[in-house]
Amino acid sequence: MFDAVSLSQRIKRLFTIRRDQPELVIAQARALSWQVPLMYVVVLANAYALAASHFRVAPLWLNIGLPALLTVACAIRSVGWLKIGGASVDPEQAARMLAGTLKTSGFLAAVFAGWSLALYPYGDAYQKAHIAFYMSITVIACIFCLMHLRGAAILVTLVVLGSMVAFFGATGQPVFQAMAANIVVVSAVMIVILLTQYREFSALVRSRVTLTQKAEEARRLSDENDRLANLDSLTDLPNRRRYFAELDARVEAARQSGQGFVAGVIDLDDFKPINDAFGHATGDRLLIEVGRRLRAFDGPPILAARLGGDEFGLIIDAALEPDALRALGRELCAALNATYDLRGVRAQVGASIGFCPFPSGADTSEQLFERADYALYHAKQSIKGTAVVFDERHEAAIRDMAVVEHSLRHADLEREMSVHFQPLVDIVGQRTVALEALARWTSPEIGPIRPDVFIRAAERSGQIVEITRLLVAKALREMRAWPMDVRVSINLSARDIASMENVQQLLDIVRESCVAPHRIDFEITETAIVCDFDQARDALAAFHDLGVRTALDDFGTGHSSLSHLRLLPLDKLKIDASFVSDIEHNPASEDIVRTVLQLGRNLRMECVVEGVETEVQRDRVAALGATVMQGYHFARPMPAEAVPGYLSGEAVSAARRRRERGAGPAEWDGDFCREAG
Repeated sequence: MFDAVSLSQRIKRLFTIRRDQPELVIAQARALSWQVPLMYVVVLANAYALAASHFRVAPLWLNIGLPALLTVACAIRSVGWLKIGGASVDPEQAARMLAGTLKTSGFLAAVFAGWSLALYPYGDAYQKAHIAFYMSITVIACIFCLMHLRGAAILVTLVVLGSMVAFFGATGQPVFQAMAANIVVVSAVMIVILLTQYREFSALVRSRVTLTQKAEEARRLSDENDRLANLDSLTDLPNRRRYFAELDARVEAARQSGQGFVAGVIDLDDFKPINDAFGHATGDRLLIEVGRRLRAFDGPPILAARLGGDEFGLIIDAALEPDALRALGRELCAALNATYDLRGVRAQVGASIGFCPFPSGADTSEQLFERADYALYHAKQSIKGTAVVFDERHEAAIRDMAVVEHSLRHADLEREMSVHFQPLVDIVGQRTVALEALARWTSPEIGPIRPDVFIRAAERSGQIVEITRLLVAKALREMRAWPMDVRVSINLSARDIASMENVQQLLDIVRESCVAPHRIDFEITETAIVCDFDQARDALAAFHDLGVRTALDDFGTGHSSLSHLRLLPLDKLKIDASFVSDIEHNPASEDIVRTVLQLGRNLRMECVVEGVETEVQRDRVAALGATVMQGYHFARPMPAEAVPGYLSGEAVSAARRRRERGAGPAEWDGDFCREAG
């Protein structure tokens, strides 16, 4: 059934400028910006050729005057289109030009057709044939040039062919009638091809728009991924990856310009207790606020990044002298030390900072960060909450550490490593209840090395696990000659309990030693616990399953919480020596020792007070309720071969006291294999 309404709508769409498709409108304008001027060139060239063939035949006003006026009109339209091609065009401007061409095309087609037909009476047969040829070739050229504006092409075709068919059909000349019919067929075919090409052109534009949109979306996603890959999602600061990329770039730029800058590393003090006490959500809010304070810091240009956990990196775009850096560090520490209001929780943390300037402090970005981190380590070790600038003293220490690490890697540990023991004394029973095994190393090349130095070097090089196993084996061999009621305490590092494989190897050493497991105390630090709490709990449980006792060393200086004491299978707390060193003058230290001793009693844990060096300290700690102590006041660490003599002398004194009280002798020979047999 014929649908007149649908046909009308389709015809209307042929002559409509699609303002709802701005990309298509712009693409049409771009194509026509050179096609329309070219069409006018062809039309005018054909017109002047026709005028030339009618020169001196037709009146001058018709032959020359009218083409001249049409030339001016075509030139004006051409200039407008050429401007579009040479500049960025917006959809509205493009739509106006298309609409203008659509309107003028029919008018100009009618004028040119009327002008050419007006010449018909003045010529002979050849000149009349030229008119037919002019109209035919011109309409074909117009169809080609207006193919991207189908409405204009169809309009020109209808106007020119309509007037041509009507005029030549009325002449009665069969040749002209045949030419008219022929050009109608050719034009109709060309119009069909034009419509097909236009659909493909429109589809191509839509595809290009889709591809552009997808490319833009891909670029946006790529930018977002790049942003996320270089941004810390919690604080919105640059992350570790971005920080080191910036550090590399700053080093290269500084080498080119000769301008210095400073790298820094910040570590928050006492952040872990806040995280444990108030939860991770509060800890996250604190870190967010730290990031905000670093961004808002009023000082030299600073790039701050979150490196992970509660560690932040700094890049300071200024060549500052050490004193100025330390002053800047104090300002930063003060800004970060101010009280944090975290949705009902008021918290306070400190910050320690390490700085290293470039180029005076380091030559590469890797070295720059390592030395800033080394300065941070010294800040944490000396006085927390301060800033330390890397200098030549630290550089000398690094060189010394490198020498130690090199010697340690090439050492015969079985031969060069020995064990010293320091007693843990029960002051009530006046006897040694245990001895702490302490590693000692004497290098053939560089001589005796302080334990804190080679232990740190071993941790850096990854040899600490090997040293611990050697220490455990040597200590257990030595203690087989001790009395059965004397235990041994052995320190484990975080790496020693970092995997169940390491734990199992320690347990194997215990089983093979023929020493009763209940005579062994493994000591771990609070730092080892917080590195991986779940793994630490599993490791301590495995020790307990065999019968080995466990102790928390240096209690009060790390990040442990009461929940750790409740959830971990611990038997003993060792109160850090720093609380004893000033107990005579610092009431706060005395309060802390008293509180920890009471805590130990409540949790049914043995407490050992470390660092007792004077009689006054012993008496003061004893008055607080301590019974087991360790320190130089009782004995310094002694070689393994000196332990039997020390214990024998103590046993003689104890026997004398027992005889005075009428008690029996002590029991010796603690061989667990013999005991088990």
